Amino acid sequence: MDNRKAENSAERQDPESNSSSSRSKKGSWITFPFIMATVVGTSLAFGGLTSNLIVYLIQEFNIKSISAAEIFNVVNGCITIFPIAGAIVADSCLGCYSVIWISSLISSLGMLIIVMTAALNKLRPPQCENGSSHCISPSGVQLAVLYIGLALASLGMAGSRFTIGPMGANQFDKPKHQEIFFNWYIFAMYIAAVISLTVIVYIENSVSWAWGFGISVAANIVGLALFLVGRGFYRQLKPQGSPFVGLARVVIAATRKRNLLLSQNTEDYCQDPETTTFVMPTKFFKFLNHAALKTEGDTDLDGSIKKPWKVCTVKEVEDFKSLSKMLPIWSTALLVSIPLAVQLSMTVIQALAMDRHVGAHFKTPAGSVQVFIFLSTCMTIFFLDRFLFPMWEKFMHRAITPLQRVGIGHLFDVLSMAVLALAEAKRLKLARMHHLQDQDNSVVPMSVFWLVPSFALAGIGEAFHFPGHISFYYQEFPVSLKSTSTAVLALSIGIGFYLGNGLINAVKKTTEWLPDNINRGRLDNVYWLVTILGGLNFCYFLLCSSMYKYQNVEKVTDDAVNEQ
Repeated sequence: MDNRKAENSAERQDPESNSSSSRSKKGSWITFPFIMATVVGTSLAFGGLTSNLIVYLIQEFNIKSISAAEIFNVVNGCITIFPIAGAIVADSCLGCYSVIWISSLISSLGMLIIVMTAALNKLRPPQCENGSSHCISPSGVQLAVLYIGLALASLGMAGSRFTIGPMGANQFDKPKHQEIFFNWYIFAMYIAAVISLTVIVYIENSVSWAWGFGISVAANIVGLALFLVGRGFYRQLKPQGSPFVGLARVVIAATRKRNLLLSQNTEDYCQDPETTTFVMPTKFFKFLNHAALKTEGDTDLDGSIKKPWKVCTVKEVEDFKSLSKMLPIWSTALLVSIPLAVQLSMTVIQALAMDRHVGAHFKTPAGSVQVFIFLSTCMTIFFLDRFLFPMWEKFMHRAITPLQRVGIGHLFDVLSMAVLALAEAKRLKLARMHHLQDQDNSVVPMSVFWLVPSFALAGIGEAFHFPGHISFYYQEFPVSLKSTSTAVLALSIGIGFYLGNGLINAVKKTTEWLPDNINRGRLDNVYWLVTILGGLNFCYFLLCSSMYKYQNVEKVTDDAVNEQ
């Protein structure tokens, strides 16, 4: 990474803020270790909680497998939906730094409550005997304590994990360095996930749940401490009021002036006070141009806005339009998250019904099998960052665009689900051959490592589309909405988890594919259904991306090549 280090940037004024929020000479690569340590700490806490959560709910709280999978999806949905709330607070009033440390405290409190449920027998129902179908359900108090802990942990992790991304990118001036940061940001998250899925899950299964969850809490606290230590080095952008108010003003001003005729003269439109040239608003969503149309009494003699809810600048109108243009692309991320939700939840249940032995004495924890997704992602990101993308730029004379990267990732996701469906079809065939359909908790004599090819393809897909999405939103969003830019991806993933839950519920109600004993069902059909949905979504993405016109990225990618 040494050959990519940037020199400390000169102090420059943020075009979206006044002098009190100008960028300082802080930032750049000196902040990198502090931010990466925070990413690893929060990701270890996240992985320690969610990686083995389904197994914890089934074995320690006697919750049925499909219900446990749905709770797992709700928790993941919360962790990936709530970042939008943290981003709004960061962009509007507190800034990224405050949102991150406050959220880390909240998540630590939630994790401590989860540790208590694991350590205190009174907070869990009596353990169900192996193979028994008559288990005592958790009491209302026990469920309440569990849900409070999960809610606080989810809320806190949501506020910190995705807000760290834009704060880290804010430390760099050059888009190329920001893209490099996002690659390593994802890499750090996934390395932490690998540790969670191996070391922490093994401790939870083989030592004690309390120790496993306790290590997760410790990692979160250490990450927070290191984040606070780096405070003096961070470049912090102080928000100057909510940018979302500006977006609302565009809609209201355009509606109020909807009956006025639009002018063809640039002088008739309210311009940004910091610009020296007059520009016309674009014809896209022409109705919104009414918001920038000046009428008598809207502005003072010096050109400043006198009635902010009646007139907006052309730049504010164009910022609103730029967000609207990205909505179709964002909607494709919603649908690509459904396979992710189904895969992460159902493969744990799948693994419980497969042979997980490695040799004669070691048994792979069911919650650890997904480690191959994260290993594949980490190795692919390293390969892309160090070899494939530099070679692409050398021979193609331009960098790969974020949307090209996202499209490749979508394709690998579809292939992953198809391979997973084939593996499950083989598992069910063996279950029928050995007459295991009517035996609860029965294990099919098929190695869990049959799932690895699907996980490897899923990891390659995430290495392409996850950083691609983040880079795309960060570079294309208005400057005042940089924190929100990465949170919208988390929002799409979170909604995807809930849509995945809805799909599972719909399948349960309308078919017999998903009984609690999956050996009686047709989980392979569920995977084929998701594969078809993913294929349709890939076609939809190709249509949306072909119609999208970059605002900033084309210049960024060309500049990146010229720097070399």
